[in-house]
Amino acid sequence: MAALIECSDLVKIHRGRGLGGARHGFRAVDGISIAVERGGSFGLVGESGCGKTTFARALLHLDPPTSGSIRFDGTELESLGRKELRGFRKRMQIVFQDPNSALDPKMSIHDSLSEGLINRNIGKEERAKRIKDLLELVGISYAYRNRYPHEFSGGQKQRIVIARALSMEPDFLLLDEPVSNLDVSIQAQIINLLSDLKKEFSLTYLFISHDLNLVSYMCDTIGVMFKGKIVEQAPTELLVSQPKHPYTRRLLASVPGSSLRAGALEAGLEEESIETLAARKPERRSSSGCPYFPHCPLGDAGCSSSAPSLRELSGGHVVSCHKIGTGR
Repeated sequence: MAALIECSDLVKIHRGRGLGGARHGFRAVDGISIAVERGGSFGLVGESGCGKTTFARALLHLDPPTSGSIRFDGTELESLGRKELRGFRKRMQIVFQDPNSALDPKMSIHDSLSEGLINRNIGKEERAKRIKDLLELVGISYAYRNRYPHEFSGGQKQRIVIARALSMEPDFLLLDEPVSNLDVSIQAQIINLLSDLKKEFSLTYLFISHDLNLVSYMCDTIGVMFKGKIVEQAPTELLVSQPKHPYTRRLLASVPGSSLRAGALEAGLEEESIETLAARKPERRSSSGCPYFPHCPLGDAGCSSSAPSLRELSGGHVVSCHKIGTGR
């Protein structure tokens, strides 16, 4: 199946201070290439601070990338002018992590949902009908349309944010940690809602999370991100059953009370403690070496001097590690 959205060698550099700030900035996203199939669900997982949200904003051109290419439905986004890009934005929507900051506290829910519809030149009567349908679709009573965000619970606010994204009738929905700020009991409701909406509207998802257990439930393919790079990517079942990169193994072994952790432990993928790694070798970093080297139980001098590139093993399984296939 053809990719709906794909990026190649995407880089985002945050400018540093001083005259040479652009040249010596921080590479928050460092050469990521992914493709999300039409109607598919791609999961991007990694610890906080690895660059997931920066990548999401760059992918949707909310904060344009420093370099690299992005194609949406066959069109290069970099080639579009501001007006043309606006036409594509309605097809690419994002649900942010915190619904409290995503909703304007001074706007009623009706007004928040109306904004996008007004921009699409939809008349007043039709807007009212669509808002009613959208709220009922996500499980919010239309009678609450004139209430303000502070009058809703966290789960209800996230449902409203989802409804607002759907008001644009998108093809692609980017979900950036959509349930991490919610209670566990509410998380399940939102995940079930997202699963139902995907089927009903044939949506394409990019699901970003630090929760590998959740991503493995929601997604067809998973990419594991570490310090701005994809270190491993594979179809979900393959990545969970046959993790290759030491970081992926550590993530799997650290999922508490799940079948993922049980499978990892059965395969001998015990979580390496910080103390064990510190005893094995001191913390060392090299700009030219593997970014995971200071934390890796397999790392050696070769890993500290040269960074591995992604290479395909089989069945769409790619990994960035010098030690894979060396018998270690």
